[in-house]
Amino acid sequence: VMGALESRGVLRRMSDMLEMLMKRMDILARLENSTDFHKGDEARFPLDRFQPAAGLMERIQAIAQNVSDIAVKVDQILRNSLLNGKVMEGRRDQCEVPRDPKYPDCAGKVEWMRARWTSDPCYAFFGVDGTECSFLIYLSEVEWFCPPLPWRNRTVAVPSPPPAPRAQAAFRRDLARLLELIGTGKESLSFMKKRIRHLAQQWLRAARRLEQKLAGRQRDQKHILIHIGFLTEESGDVFSPRVLKGGPLGEMVQWADILAALFMLGHSLRVTVSLKELQSHLGVPPGRGNCPLTSPLPFDLIYTDYHGLQQMKQHMGLSFKKYRCRVRVIDTFGTEPAYNHEEYATLRGYRTNWGYWNLQPTQFMTMFPHTPDNSFMGFVSEELNQTERQLIKANKVSSMAVVYGKEASIWKGKEKFLAILNKYMEIHGTVYYETQRPPEVPAFVKNHGLLPQHEFQQLLRKAKLFIGFGFPYEGPAPLEAIANGCVFLQARFNPPHSSLNHEFFRGKPTSREATGTAVFQVSSQHPYAEDFIGKPHVWTVDYNNSEEFEAAIKTIMRTQVDPYLPYEYTCEGMLERIHAYIQHQDFCTTPSLPPPPKTKSPAMQSPPSPLALSPNSTHLVWSPSAGWAPQAWPPVASLQVWVSEPQHTCTETCRRRGLVCEPTFFRFLNKEEVFLQLSIACDSTEYEMNHLYPAVAENVRECYLQKEPLLFSCAGYNPKYRRLCPCRDFRRGQVALCRDCL
Repeated sequence: VMGALESRGVLRRMSDMLEMLMKRMDILARLENSTDFHKGDEARFPLDRFQPAAGLMERIQAIAQNVSDIAVKVDQILRNSLLNGKVMEGRRDQCEVPRDPKYPDCAGKVEWMRARWTSDPCYAFFGVDGTECSFLIYLSEVEWFCPPLPWRNRTVAVPSPPPAPRAQAAFRRDLARLLELIGTGKESLSFMKKRIRHLAQQWLRAARRLEQKLAGRQRDQKHILIHIGFLTEESGDVFSPRVLKGGPLGEMVQWADILAALFMLGHSLRVTVSLKELQSHLGVPPGRGNCPLTSPLPFDLIYTDYHGLQQMKQHMGLSFKKYRCRVRVIDTFGTEPAYNHEEYATLRGYRTNWGYWNLQPTQFMTMFPHTPDNSFMGFVSEELNQTERQLIKANKVSSMAVVYGKEASIWKGKEKFLAILNKYMEIHGTVYYETQRPPEVPAFVKNHGLLPQHEFQQLLRKAKLFIGFGFPYEGPAPLEAIANGCVFLQARFNPPHSSLNHEFFRGKPTSREATGTAVFQVSSQHPYAEDFIGKPHVWTVDYNNSEEFEAAIKTIMRTQVDPYLPYEYTCEGMLERIHAYIQHQDFCTTPSLPPPPKTKSPAMQSPPSPLALSPNSTHLVWSPSAGWAPQAWPPVASLQVWVSEPQHTCTETCRRRGLVCEPTFFRFLNKEEVFLQLSIACDSTEYEMNHLYPAVAENVRECYLQKEPLLFSCAGYNPKYRRLCPCRDFRRGQVALCRDCL
C-alpha cells in the first residue's frame, strides 16, 4: 500500500508540473502578440521560433489531462484495495478449518502447522505467516490436505494445449560430451572417466549393432538425472580417497558403465555428486526439506543409490512420494520384497538399515541377477576380438596364478592355501602398499603393487588361474579374468556366509533365498560365476579340504579354456537391457485389469480365467482364446504357471524348467480359480500379507492369496507350502529379457 500511495504522489507532482508548464507557455503566447516585443527583439527572437507553440500547447494539455485521469484512477484503485484489504484481513482472521469428508486429514495438518510452522523456513517461503488462513492456503494449494478456499482468486481452467512432440533419442557417435558432464574434483570421477575412455570404441560398436537390430524404431528421449549418492560429501564418500589405495572399485565400474550406456542410447543426462547440485536440479525450496518441490519434477527418470534415495527423501517433502515411481535404485546386492515393504518388514522382523522403501521391487537394479524380484542392471567387461583371443591362448602360462585381492587384510590367514598353490604355480599379487611390502603377503609371492587397469588386464592375459580367498564378494574382477582366459577358483562356504556369521552381510535387505527367514546367505564368493558360468571356467571347492583344493589346482593346470564373456556383460548386452527397461518399465501407471464380464448374472461375477492348461497338463499358459491381452511387459504370451515343491523357491522352480521367475506376472495367477485349474483342492482360501503367497498348504488343504502386491516375490520358501510360480522364457545370454521383450 505504501508503494501505491507513493505512486499517487508522483502522479500529482507530474500533474502540477504540467500545469506550471502550461501557464508559462500561455505567458509566452501573450508576449507573442505584443507589438513592443516584435519591434524590440526581432533580431534576437525570430518569429519562426514560436510558430509551433500552438501545437505544443495542445500536446501538453493532452498529456496533462491523461496524467490527471491516471491520478483519479489510482485514487479509485487505492480506495478499493484498502477496502478489500480490510475485508481480506477480516477473512484471514476469521478462517475456519473446513469439515470436508474428502479431506479427513485437514484439521490434523492445521493443528500441526499451528505448532510447527516455524520449524522449517520453507513454510515462510511459500507464504505461511502464522495466520490460520495462511495455513489453509498452504495446505490446499502447495500441499493437498485441505480443500481450496472459496474466496481465493483462482483462474478458470483453460484446456491445456496438446504437449509438443517429444524429441527422439538418437544413438550417439562420441563420448566427449559425457566426460564433460561427469565433471572433475574426485579420484572416483577420474577413475570412471578413464574407464569410459578405455571402452569407448566398444561402446560405439555396440551402439551401432543395437541400432541396426532396432531397425529405426522410434524412441522418446528421456530427461534423466544421475545422482551418485555414495560419492557425496554428506554420505562420507569413503570411496574416492581409497581409489588409489586398493579400495573397492566395483560400484564405480558399474556407475561408469551405466553413464556410458544411458548416454550412448541418446538420452539427455544430468550428473550430480553433491547434495547442493541435487537440490538445485530438483527445485528444492530453501529450508530443511519438509515442503514439496517448487515446480514439477523436470526428469523422467532418476538413477541413484541408497544414499541418494535417503537424500531425496529428506529434501523433497511430499514430492518424494509423488515422484518415487520415477526412481531407479542401483543396489549391489538387491532388495527382496519382504524387506522392502515397511509394515511387513517391521511386523515380521525383516527390517534392516537399507530396506523398507515401499518401492516396486523391480525399481531396485542389481550388479548380478541375484533374484528376479529386482531388475538386473549389471556392468560390462572388455570384449576380445579374434586376434586377441588367439594371442592370449598362445601366451598363457599354465603355471601362473593371480590372487584376487588388493588389500593386505584379504591375505591374512591364507598361508596354508598359498603354500599348496606355491608347489605348482608362480603366484602373483596386486596388493597396495606405500613404502614397504605388506607382511601378510608371503615372500614367495611376486607382488606388483596396485596396477592400472590396462596393466592388470595384461597380467590376467598371461595367467592361467585367478584365485579368490572369499572376499570381496561378487565383484567384477572374476568376470574380467574369465573374459581374459583365466580359470576362476573360489571357495565354497560351508556353512553359507550370512548376517548371522559375517558382519559384512548384517543389515543387507535380502535373504538371498535361504528360507523364509530374514537371513542373507551366499554359498560362495561369487554365486553368479558358480551358477551361471560354472566349469570349466569356474571351480568352486571346499578350501578346508586340502586334498580337494590341491586336486582342483592340478586339474585346472591341465584344462584348456577359451576366453569367455556372457553376452549380458558385453556393451551390447547392457545397452539392449537398459533400452528395454527405459522403453517398457513404467511404475507410475496402474497395470491394466481384465475387462468386466458382459453379463451380471451371479454365475459370472468375475471374468473367466485367461489361463489354460498346457497340452501336457503340467502347468498353465496364457490362453490364445482369452479374449484380452493386457499391456504388460514382459508380454503375457511368455507366461507359464508352475507349482513349486515344498523346499523350492519360485526362482528355483522356474530354473529347473529352463525358465526365469517373473514377478510382474503374479497378479495374473493370484486368483482362486487358478488353484482349481491346477487341480489343487482348497477347503478354504484366505487373503493375507505374506511374501510366499499365493501358495497352498496341501496337508490341511488351505489356500492363500496375496493381499499386498508389493510382496509378490520369487524368493523364499517354507516346507509347509507349495507356491504358485510365474515363469517365463528368456533370450539366450540375456536372462533379464524374454524372447519377445526387446
